[in-house]
Amino acid sequence: MSLTSTESSCGCGDTHNEIIKYLTEIVDQTYSFRDRYFESHSIEEAINKNKDVESLVNKNIELFNKHEKLALESSKAQYNFLKGKLLNIYPSYNKEAENFLSKAIKLDPKLVEAWNELGECYCKNDDLVKAKSCFEGALKEKKNKISLRNLSILIRQEACNNREASLKTVELGLSYAKEAVQLDPQDGLSWAILGNAHFSYFFSVQQNPNTLKQCLGAYAQAEKDIVAKTTSDLHYNKGITFKYQEEYKLALDSFYEASLYDPTWTLPRIKERQLVKYLQEIKDLVTNKGKLKPKKLQQILQSIDVKHLGPYGGGSYTSSTGATIKLTGITYDSLKPGLNENKVILGKVICSVRNEDNVPFTFCSIDKAGAVIVTTVFNLADGKGVIIGDSVAIPEPYVTDVEFSYKEDIFKFRLVRVETPVIMVVNSKKLGRNLQAGVQMSISSKFD
Repeated sequence: MSLTSTESSCGCGDTHNEIIKYLTEIVDQTYSFRDRYFESHSIEEAINKNKDVESLVNKNIELFNKHEKLALESSKAQYNFLKGKLLNIYPSYNKEAENFLSKAIKLDPKLVEAWNELGECYCKNDDLVKAKSCFEGALKEKKNKISLRNLSILIRQEACNNREASLKTVELGLSYAKEAVQLDPQDGLSWAILGNAHFSYFFSVQQNPNTLKQCLGAYAQAEKDIVAKTTSDLHYNKGITFKYQEEYKLALDSFYEASLYDPTWTLPRIKERQLVKYLQEIKDLVTNKGKLKPKKLQQILQSIDVKHLGPYGGGSYTSSTGATIKLTGITYDSLKPGLNENKVILGKVICSVRNEDNVPFTFCSIDKAGAVIVTTVFNLADGKGVIIGDSVAIPEPYVTDVEFSYKEDIFKFRLVRVETPVIMVVNSKKLGRNLQAGVQMSISSKFD
C-alpha cells in the first residue's frame, strides 16, 4: 500500500453510514503498512520506515479529524479507541494515545482491544503495574492471544524476593506464552514471545542446551510469519540464543540482520562487536598460550601430574545417574568433536577470558603435551571460577571445533562445553554443589 492509497480509497462523504467500519479499515491498513513494510520495500530502505509510518499516520489523523463529528455520533467509544490505536503505533509512549484509549474504556469497559492497546501504551511508559492490570482486565472479558503474550512478558519482568518466587514467575510466563500460541498457531509474534519465555527458563531454572533448542524452534516457527520475520528483535533474540548455544557464526549473522531491519536500534551492533571482541581474545590467548612468559609456562607444564585427576584417577567415576563410568585419560589433541565417552582430560589453567556477560565462565588450559583448549562453564555461581595455575580435570568432555570466518576475522579453536561445574575436578578435588547456581537473565530486546 502506498502512502496515499488510504486517502484515495475514501469514496464517502460526511454522511457515510458505516464511518466506524471505514475508520477501522484506515487503522488496519496503517498497521499493515508498518508490519509488512518489507513486502513493498527493500531492506536498504529500512532507515526510512519510521518516517514513512509517521507520514501515513499524520495523513490518516487528518481523515479522523475530518470525520470526527459523524464518528462520535456513531460510537464515541469506538472512535476514541481507533484514534488511540492509530497514535499508539509508534514504539515510544504517546500521551494522546493514552488519553483516547482511557476514554474509550470509560465509555465501554468491555472493549477488549482498547484494554490491550492501553496496556501496551502503559508498557511504553514503563508503568508496568497499570499495564498488567489492563491485560488482566482484557482477559476477564475474553481469552485472547494479545493479553496472554503481553502478560508473559510482564510476569517474567517482575522483581522477586527469592529464587522460588522467581521460578514461579518464569513458569507462569512460559504458560501464558504457550496458551497464546495454542489460540493462534499461525501468529509469529506469539511464537517469538514463546521463544523468549523458553530463554528466560534457560537462565532462571537451568542452563540446559535442550532449552536453547526449544527457543530456536519457537523462533523458527515465528519466522514463518512475515510480520514476525521482519522484526529486528526476533533476529536479535535469535543471536543471543545462538551465542549461548556457541553457534558463533549464526549469532553474528543474526545480530547483523537485526541491525538491518532497524538501523536506528544500536543494541544489535553493540552485541555483535562484543561477541567479535570475545572471540578475538580467545583466538589471541589460544595462539599465544595465555600470553604467559616462557618461564611461567614451562613451570605450569612441568607441574601437570596425573595425581591431580583426584577422584577421576582411579579409572572410573560415578555419574549423576549413579552409573559407574570407566575413564581413560587422553590428550587435548586426541579429543574428537562431540561427546568423548569414557574419556577424561587434565590440564592447567593459563588464563581466563573476559566476557561482557556473566555466562559462560571462560578459561583456557594447557595439557602435558602443550596443546591448548578453551572451556566454557555454565550454571556456575556468580563470582566463582578458576585461576591461573589451577589443575582442571573434565570427564567425558563435549567438544566443538570452532572454525569460521566473519568479515576480516578467521576464528579457529577447540572448545569444551561444561554444563555444570560439579563434574569438574579442580586441584584434585571435585567441586561442590555450592558452586552451581542460577543467574539472572541477560537477554534484552526492544519489546521483551
